[in-house]
Amino acid sequence: MTTGNTLVELDEVTKRFGDLTAVGGIDFSVRKGEFFTLVGPSGCGKTTTLRMICGFEHPTEGEVRIDGRSMGSVPPEARDTNLVFQQLSLFPHMSVGENVGYGLAKAGVDAGERSERVSEYLGLVDLDGFEDRNPTELSGGQQQRVALARALVNEPAVLLLDEPLSSLDRKLRKQMQVELRRIHKQTQGGFFYVTHDQEVAMTLSDRIAVMNDGHIEQIGPPEEIYREPASEFVADFIGDTNLIDARTAERDGTTVAEIGGEGGFGVPAPNRTGEVTVSIRPEDFTIANGDGALHGTVVERYFQGDQTNYLVDPHGDVGELQVVIQGRESAVDTGADVGLDVVDGAPTVF
Repeated sequence: MTTGNTLVELDEVTKRFGDLTAVGGIDFSVRKGEFFTLVGPSGCGKTTTLRMICGFEHPTEGEVRIDGRSMGSVPPEARDTNLVFQQLSLFPHMSVGENVGYGLAKAGVDAGERSERVSEYLGLVDLDGFEDRNPTELSGGQQQRVALARALVNEPAVLLLDEPLSSLDRKLRKQMQVELRRIHKQTQGGFFYVTHDQEVAMTLSDRIAVMNDGHIEQIGPPEEIYREPASEFVADFIGDTNLIDARTAERDGTTVAEIGGEGGFGVPAPNRTGEVTVSIRPEDFTIANGDGALHGTVVERYFQGDQTNYLVDPHGDVGELQVVIQGRESAVDTGADVGLDVVDGAPTVF
């Protein structure tokens, strides 16, 4: 049911292409003023979902609503949306100002108001005074900001972003993430972002929907998605994790999943019986020389500046574990025997 705070709503939306079901009966809503990200691997159906919101595709079943209005018969150009593509598609024969004002000109906005709006939105993306520049003279990040200004200048109810940062290098991508958050806060519009990049999703979003094989696995704030994954897929896709096969047992009247057998450590596993899978994030391990609930040998060590990554081969039938130690803690050499402990409450049992 649509509420006054709901901007975009998908109600049991399915999209089939012949015998292929690209999207299978999904439900979610985007709130007004929210930065909402749909994240998932390539081919999971996220771009098809975005195309149904903006009208380039139509649901086989179900309904898309924007601001409470069904979009069933509304063409793309009549929807209160604008789209920023991965390929920016700036017009090289037009100046920056003409690119930004293109939609306003098509809408019949007079030249005076158009000039004011173009200047306002170029200022919003920190490109004051760039009106007369040619887009081909700009850096990749500047071109990206021109594309954002062009999409925002018509003041759509929802801005749709389809992997717009994927072609940028890592440093520039991080800078643009900061810019996007700043722009979102200033405009207070609804942003719907589609990406396969989990880092971008975690950094930008108020809420994330994780998609897999045409279905929504989990929706929630980034910290909840990361710390309380609803499935093995979510745990494995969002961030790095160790997925460990285990079996439940009773210890002191409590059901636990035993890691490393009877001699290892137990993870609370209420309402679970038999074979289970335990997810432990690499940073939720601590290393102790000799002591620890689980013992093993350091197989590999990778220094990455702000953190050191280890691959530890535990004694017993567990399998190699990824361990991350943050900051300046003393390094452990390859070949060292170590003990591993786990932060209380960190593991998730499936």
